[in-house]
Amino acid sequence: MNQSRESPWWSPDRRRDRQPFLQARTKITRAVRHWFDGQRFTEVETAALQVSPGNEAHLHAFATQALTTDGQARPMYLHTSPEFACKKLLASGETEIFTLGKVWRNRERGPLHHPEFTMLEWYRAHQPYQAMMADCAGLLAAAAEAAEADRLRYHGREADPFAEPERLTVAEAFERYADIGLLAVLNDRAALAEQARNGGIRVAPDDTWADIFSRVIVEKVEPNLGRGRATILYEYPHSEAALARPKASDRRVAERFELYACGVELANCFGELTDAVEQRRRFEVEMDEKEELYGERYPIDDDFLAALAKMPPASGGALGFDRLVMLCTDAARIDQVLWTPVA
Repeated sequence: MNQSRESPWWSPDRRRDRQPFLQARTKITRAVRHWFDGQRFTEVETAALQVSPGNEAHLHAFATQALTTDGQARPMYLHTSPEFACKKLLASGETEIFTLGKVWRNRERGPLHHPEFTMLEWYRAHQPYQAMMADCAGLLAAAAEAAEADRLRYHGREADPFAEPERLTVAEAFERYADIGLLAVLNDRAALAEQARNGGIRVAPDDTWADIFSRVIVEKVEPNLGRGRATILYEYPHSEAALARPKASDRRVAERFELYACGVELANCFGELTDAVEQRRRFEVEMDEKEELYGERYPIDDDFLAALAKMPPASGGALGFDRLVMLCTDAARIDQVLWTPVA
């Protein structure tokens, strides 16, 4: 029986379909670099091979080995983010840096996910994380202008890339879109579960507080964000911001925000935690959870923690560059905007 099969990405007919997306990608790449040049940032390149790929419970890395000259094997990982390396550079004395490069995450593939993708990551030493909010607005406008896009689009949703983003706290979003008083149920699994069920969200017996929180975000909050204009969703619960410092005036929440457009998460930004002791504790909690859920754990990069203790106060952000290109070109799938998708 004959079965139709889509031609490979390198076939001439597919190239014709993909060419407008890829040409726009090139223009946006140039525009992003030009924007950072105008802000007097230094572009850096970070090593993809690291002793630890990161220590978040639900991130999965590609593992490999580095062989010494005498054939001894040393475990290594392709990084899931350039964050650790960038923060070491801040500890060394760099102040405003950005990197635009490949990262790898296992167990991820779909319309908005790819095992190898491009991340834009940038840091400002001695700057509050509100500066990252302004950066996000500037980057959206620069990318859209380069792509000659008057609107960001994804699956019928639209957002004006030149409008000032809406700023919405996570607590406000839970109240508005899920009818949940989030701050009243922090770390109270039973109370959050009851309110989530009342809103029609399925809660399993073994769901943790964090599981339920994430399900509310995905099912009730995210689809409503970034419509008409981008949304900055900020002040995440402290427990949901493993790399961020707590807000000085309310330690229940952290200096973390995410940028959304057309219901799509584009960026994740922090007022960076620089307490190495606290960071180690959080990493160990994350790895304990990872081991319980997936039967594996990643090593902790002691060199990173040593650098963190010397790092100046800073803010940083990571933006999914391929998703930004998608929204500027109205692409339906991430592989449409990748020059060479993973087979």
